[in-house]
Formats: sequence, structure tokens, C-alpha cells
Amino acid sequence: MSNFTTKCIHADDILNRVTDVVSPINVSTTFRYDNDNLTASMEVSGLTESEQLPVYSRESHPNADRLETVLTSILGGFAVAYASGLSAYYAVLTHICPKRLFISDCYHGCQLAAKLFAKTSGMQILSFDEIETKCSMGDLVHVEDPSNPYGESSNVVELVKRVHKKRGLILIDSTLAPPPLRNPWDLGVDIILHSGTKYLGGHSDLLSGVVCVDNAEQAVEMRKERMIMGTIPASLESFLLLRSLRTLEVRVRQQSANCLKLVKFLKEHAVEVPGVLASIRHASLQTDDYVKSQNKEGYSPVFSIILKEPAQCPKVIKELHIFQHATSLGGVESLIEWRSLSDSSIDKALLRISVGLENAQDLLADLFGALKHVQGFDL
Repeated sequence: MSNFTTKCIHADDILNRVTDVVSPINVSTTFRYDNDNLTASMEVSGLTESEQLPVYSRESHPNADRLETVLTSILGGFAVAYASGLSAYYAVLTHICPKRLFISDCYHGCQLAAKLFAKTSGMQILSFDEIETKCSMGDLVHVEDPSNPYGESSNVVELVKRVHKKRGLILIDSTLAPPPLRNPWDLGVDIILHSGTKYLGGHSDLLSGVVCVDNAEQAVEMRKERMIMGTIPASLESFLLLRSLRTLEVRVRQQSANCLKLVKFLKEHAVEVPGVLASIRHASLQTDDYVKSQNKEGYSPVFSIILKEPAQCPKVIKELHIFQHATSLGGVESLIEWRSLSDSSIDKALLRISVGLENAQDLLADLFGALKHVQGFDL
């Protein structure tokens, strides 16, 4: 099968164990041995991971196996699933164990995870400006594209050239541009990271993370390390994420289209709320040539607006009826967040918007109506 959505729905059919159309949730933590085929572990050889029977759920379990089969099929590499996005990121740092990590503006949780890893490993945390002078073989560069909270793109292809020239490795956090919007392998990166909590999950009801690498042996090694760290996603979360992947394409394409309509409208009508709306940040508003080439299938469904004054943020939020004031992104429901409530480093007048699956005209009326109300109120 080659079609993206068909893979999302059927890639794990090869692992069917019962006649249920929807795979069951396997909650057992331990599994009976096959008493007719008992072989000491040190004598077992030649079996692939999929051929080995489950033993203990910290190592593997049927729901996680099905999940990783679908993820591997749609991500174009070898996927390893984790209990959260941050545990997936920490797993990469543990696996690569770089002496130097080069990182730019990105999700503050990843920055905190990097600092924690550096505290125990001695890893240096450096900026992109230092790649040419300090990067060498085995070092890791972490780029988030599109960026959180803006949904904007940087020139990843050019960054890859800089990193590979120094024989370093580059990881891309592509959470804000999930498939089918982008295939990050086309950009030349070495490792792909997704917070499965966001668009892959898509329903604001699970935590997970996904790492995708380009060779099977590396994925096997990362699963062994995951077993030790105890960060495999549990059965229910694996089941929920697998359920979500079935509708990934239709969800993400509609969210991207809705977002584009909102950004375009706000840009064209910003003159009607000059006392409230200071600027809009989104990749669709960028004019660099690389932006279109990196977002051929659509732009991220996340964007930000910066208001004239921080005090206007709660006023706008209180006038909204459809947008819910909450952190996170990627769910079917549209969210808005006064971002400084959860990120102390961000502009205090910034509102991050995660566009969901509601009718675009309803979303426009809700958001622009709130801006116009505050415009009149503040005058």
C-alpha cells in the first residue's frame, strides 16, 4: 500500500490477533510463556522484534507494537514511541550522548530537558552561531521547525548543510508540521521528533512522543534503552494514539486550511482593530523562497498574534466562546493561550492559537469579534 491514509488505517493489519475490526486494548503487564517452545534468552537468535512474543509490558506490548508499525509506515523511517514528547527527546540525548548540543529558540520544555541532561552528562549547550567553530563529529543540533509558538519556518536545508559540513547530526522537532504536511527526510535531517500528544494524537486525551531514525538497528537499540528507562507508552495511550492516526490526514489538512483562512482574514482586516492587534506571526506570511519549498503540502495550524498591550490578552480571551483558553495544541478543538502564563521567556502580549476542526467562519466570527470588542472597549 502506498497511499498515506490507507497506511494509517491498515499498516498494522499484519499484527491482527483477533477478529475484532478495532484492535483491543491489552492491559496486561505480563504475558504467559509458550510452554511448548521454551528457549533460554541467550540462545534465541535470528528473530525480528515483530516475531518475538511479548513478555513484559515495559519491554513491549501488542498496542505499542501496532502503533509503531503504523508510525514506521507513515514516517518513512523506523519509529520508536515514548510515553511523552519530552521522554522521547531525552531518549535521543541519552542515545546520542553528544558532547555538545546546539539549540536555538524552541519549546521551553526541550530546553529544560537539555539542561537536565547536561547536569548529569557534562554536555555543553551552545547556539547555532557556534556551529562553525565548535561543532564536530557526534555533536547534535536541535532545530524546531515550524517554530513554537509562531508556526514560522527557518531555512532547515541550509542549516543541515552547515551541520553536516562539520560532521554533526541534526534533529528536527516537526511537531507543528505533522504528516502529511511535510516529510522531514526531504530536508536532509538525521532524526525526526514528534510530540505525539499534539497532532498525531489530535484529541487532547493522551501523552506520547515519537522518534524516527533512518535505520532499523538504531531503532532496536533505542527500544532496549527505552525498556531500561521505562518510557514505553502504556496500553491505553498506545491504543488512543493508534485510533487517532486513522484520521490523521483529514484532520491535519482541514486544520491547516482553517488556519490559513484565519491568518489571511486577520492580515487583511488588521486595520479595523489598530488599537488591539499589533502583529500576526505565521509561515504563510513569510516571503522567503525556502518557506514554500519546506511547506509544500500546507502550513502549520498554529499561529500567534501579538496585541498592543499585555493587559488586552485576558480581555480578548474573556470575549471568546468557541476558542478555549488552555495550553497545548493540535487537538480537534481550537485553543488560545496567553502564552506568558506557561512560558516566562515569551512576549507578554502574545496569544498562541491552535486551530481546530470547527467551521472556519465560526472561528473567524469568534476571534475577530473578540478583537473588535476590545478595540471598542479600549477606545
